[in-house]
Amino acid sequence: MPRFAANLTLMFNEVDFPDRFTAAAQAGFKAVEYLFPYGYNQDFLKHKLAENNLIQVLFNLPAGNWTAGERGIACHRDRTAEFRLGVDQAIEYASALGCSQLNCLAGIRPWQHDPIDARETFIRNLQFAAPKLKAAGIKLLIEAVNTRDIPGFFLTNTAQAADIIKAVGSDNLFVQYDIYHMQIMEGDLAPTIEKHLRSILHMQLADTPGRHEPGTGEINFPFLLEFIDKIGYKGWIGCEYKPAGTTEAGLGWVKPYL
Repeated sequence: MPRFAANLTLMFNEVDFPDRFTAAAQAGFKAVEYLFPYGYNQDFLKHKLAENNLIQVLFNLPAGNWTAGERGIACHRDRTAEFRLGVDQAIEYASALGCSQLNCLAGIRPWQHDPIDARETFIRNLQFAAPKLKAAGIKLLIEAVNTRDIPGFFLTNTAQAADIIKAVGSDNLFVQYDIYHMQIMEGDLAPTIEKHLRSILHMQLADTPGRHEPGTGEINFPFLLEFIDKIGYKGWIGCEYKPAGTTEAGLGWVKPYL
């Protein structure tokens, strides 16, 4: 049966972030993810996880100035030093929180850098990060993102992610497959997931259009979730969606799995 993690960045926004851990646990979730932990003390987050018996399954490497619209810096040639410092910071947090995998957002390609330059920079940064994370017992993931929501994002489809992984040449680099983003960019979800299953360590979901909970859009989630389970996917699936109403009111789809 699929295992679902609550995404505390988007879900349970009826309460402040520190209270979302309890809200997720009370709703039946056993695991959580969110975009970034860096604005909070490590011990505080560790306590919130422990008091609610929750597992931290994922967060992102530092991704630049998020509030200013940046969505990662891993493909930015002139910010390599910042990226490397971010890797060290992420490892510290992941080690403290017992998080065994981290996602690296490639970022929006700078207009002055051509695609080849961005690709080479991204590969070099991943070649730096992957062995450092492996030494700490943490797996490194990369995620393709749709360019309707984030115009100019560098990594946009699963085949490109597979090509990047091959070029990096590390046994510690995998795919975070976001069902919402990939429905927009490539469709053909079930065959693509099956083809790349060995590389996919984490998934996320939302329906489209709207990025709301399953059942609000066009994706056939009953079929897809059964298919994912049937082909042997063992990782977590993060519920990275914006509830159409209140979070609790929209949890009917996931209750049978919790």
